[in-house]
Parts: sequence; structure tokens; C-alpha cells
Amino acid sequence: MASVTPPFLLDASYRRYDGLVIAGSPLRLFRLSAAGQRVAAAIEQHEALPPRHNKLTDRLVDAGAIHPNPVDSPFSAADVTIVVPAFNAEPTISHVGEVIVVDDGSDPALSAAASQRTLRLPINRGPAAARNAGLAEVTTPLVAFVDTDVDLDTDWLQPLLRHFTDPRVALVAPRVVSAAGSTPLAEYETARSPLDLGNQPGRIVAGTRISYVPAAALVVRTAALRAIGGFDEGLRTGEDVDMVWRLVAAGHRCRYEPAATVHHRPRSSVPAWLRQRVAYGRSAPALDRKHRGAVAPLRMSGWSAAVWALVFARRPAAAVAVAGGTIVALRRKIPDLPPAESIRLVGLGHLYAGRQVASAITRAWWPVAVLTALFARRTRLPLLGAALVPPLFDWLARRGPGDPVRYVALHLADDVAYGTGVWVGAVELRTVGALAPTFTNWPGRTAG
Repeated sequence: MASVTPPFLLDASYRRYDGLVIAGSPLRLFRLSAAGQRVAAAIEQHEALPPRHNKLTDRLVDAGAIHPNPVDSPFSAADVTIVVPAFNAEPTISHVGEVIVVDDGSDPALSAAASQRTLRLPINRGPAAARNAGLAEVTTPLVAFVDTDVDLDTDWLQPLLRHFTDPRVALVAPRVVSAAGSTPLAEYETARSPLDLGNQPGRIVAGTRISYVPAAALVVRTAALRAIGGFDEGLRTGEDVDMVWRLVAAGHRCRYEPAATVHHRPRSSVPAWLRQRVAYGRSAPALDRKHRGAVAPLRMSGWSAAVWALVFARRPAAAVAVAGGTIVALRRKIPDLPPAESIRLVGLGHLYAGRQVASAITRAWWPVAVLTALFARRTRLPLLGAALVPPLFDWLARRGPGDPVRYVALHLADDVAYGTGVWVGAVELRTVGALAPTFTNWPGRTAG
């Protein structure tokens, strides 16, 4: 029997108990009617969907509970113009359609290849301005932005173009993996690059599992990008994140599709790598000023915050009691949820929140953590655990990229450099929004 490509894929978070579905990022609760249960069963079993399924499937897609899996595309590679912002680096892009290289004030000027069109800006104005200059010359319905340090596979566009079957989709991004290398830094980047967002598809929305994608490589509807004014030229870094969030705010869908993969060449030296991480962090306060709360270093429920505050106060019994209370609260809120699932959800929720707390401590809050450890001896052991345990578990989960001591050291240097950038940007803009946590109600509730 010939296999049938399912129109939707289940997210890894998806759980259904008859008329109850819990899934998505952040987790959402769906109560399904009898008709909704038939739609859910058809998706789960890869069967033909019942009529009038769009209302429910749209809600599930928008919550990140399921993901579209289109087969065909209304576009081909010839419908895509590739724009390459270039500064002191010659691009090497092969493409069947037009390639526009924007020389962003390189010294000396970049040479023009016969297979591409080159625009030159007289002074360096940054990647946002360079991309906008190329966008102004695009005549195709789709435009792809590719950086000079990215290598493309020959078929990288095909999985992305299929998503444009949905007219609401304005942007699709591939997985950006770090190019293999033999140095410790290259090994670390292969395991933990901030550009690599994993092997699971998803929607791109601030505050979710995939809250951003880099402009190292992505494809956008030309008209949709022009309608929001292109990239913000006032941002030297973070302009790609801002662009995606503005597309979402305008009502468009943005998708991450790891079936398409490109390779990014990381920085060749540790100083250059640290400068890059500081620049990433420095963009956070500017992004927070435009998108309040979107770059919060910590996003969790008040219950989880209480649990981990007690842990750091070295009150483990009280922390366990509060965690047990959350199970009772969830059972009362959703009485038809199986008890084992309530325990699983609460346990995983608190563990994930703990990882977020540890990340915030070593990234955005590391200066506060250092001062706290100096003046409050009782906090030193929990803070040391927050700094060392997550990277060690990360190293073990990735089956040991390189030496564990070196990996942990690079992990901490990565976090501290990013956090330094956040503080520098916060002082420059006189704002603390990118340093403030956000507390949420969990789980959300959606009627099916």
C-alpha cells in the first residue's frame, strides 16, 4: 500500500485524552466536541480529515500543537531572488534565479561575479540597510536573505517553498547548523549554536519554543516584507528578530522548517566569538523597547517561581510542599485529566522552569548572582549548582562534544558574554525590560 503524506504533524508536546488535548508552546488546553475528537483522531492516525476541520486545525496550528506538512508548492526556485548583504567578504552563492549582492561599504570594494548583480553602498550602514537596498530591487514574489558565512545545499529551498501554499505564511526559515570543525570552539558551536533551533518544526512567535529565527538564511514574501517597511535600519543587531515579530504582529504566519538545512561557518577565534555573543545580548534591550516582554530572561508561572525561590533559600521541604500543591491545583482546574498526567505535567513544568532560572542566573542576571554569592553565603551552593549542573547535563545529553571541562567553560563564557551585552544595552538605553522576568498563568485554555 502506498504511503500517504499526512497534512499535519503532531508537536512533541501533544497529548490527547478523549475530548481533552494538551499541547503547544506555551502549553494550551483544548476541550474538543465529538466532531473535534474525530478531527484529532484523523490527524493522529494519518487519515483523511473530516469536512469543516479548518476551524479546529487552524487553532491547533496557531497554538503550536500541530504543524502543517504540505506536499506541493505554488513556487519554484526561479520565483526566489537571493539577497546577500556583504561586508569585506566575497559571497559564494549558486542559485537558478537572480542573486543580488549588496556591498555594504567594503574596503576594498567587492568584485562583481558574472552570475550575480552587485549593488554598492558608499559607507557601511549595517545588515538591515543592506538587505533593504537589495529588497528594493527584487521583482520576484519571494526573496531569500542569505549571509556570506552560510553555505547552501542544492535543494535547501524546496521544503521551505511548500509552506507558501498557505497564503497566510509570510516567512519560512531553515535549520542553521554550525559547520563541522576540529577546534574546541567549533565542536562547541556544533553542539550549541544560538542559530541552530533544533530538529522539530514549529511556528515562530515570541515567548514560545521557537521565539526567533536568524536572518542567516530565510525566505519571505516580498510584498509582505515591503508592507511592514522591511528591516529596521536603526538596529545593528536583532534586526532579523524584530522583522519576524513585526510580520507576526501584522497577522502573518512564520514557520521554522528543519527539513531544510544550511551550514553556518562560526567565528574562528574565541575573542571574535565572544564579541558576537556580546552583540547578541546588546540587542535585547532595543528589542524589548519595541516588543515589551518579548525578550524576558525568565518566563514561568508563579507556582514555579515559588518552588525555585524556596530551593535557592535552601528550604527543600517547603519547595516539595508547594510543588505538591500545584498538582492538587491542576487536578481541581482540570478534573478530567488523568492523575498520572497531572503529575507528569507539573513535574516537567517545574524542571523546565528550573532550567530557565539557571539560564537566567548565568546569562542576564550573572552580575546580581555574583554579588549575591559574595554577601549571602547560604546562596553559594545553589548558585554554583545553577552554573554547573545544566551545562554538565547538556554535555551528557549531547553525548559528550569534546572535553566536559572545556565544554562547561565555553558554556559559561557564552552565557556571561551574552549577559554582559544585555547589561551594556540596558545602560545605554536606560531600560531594565530585558532583565525583568515575566510570570504567566498555566496552562492556557482554548475551546475546540
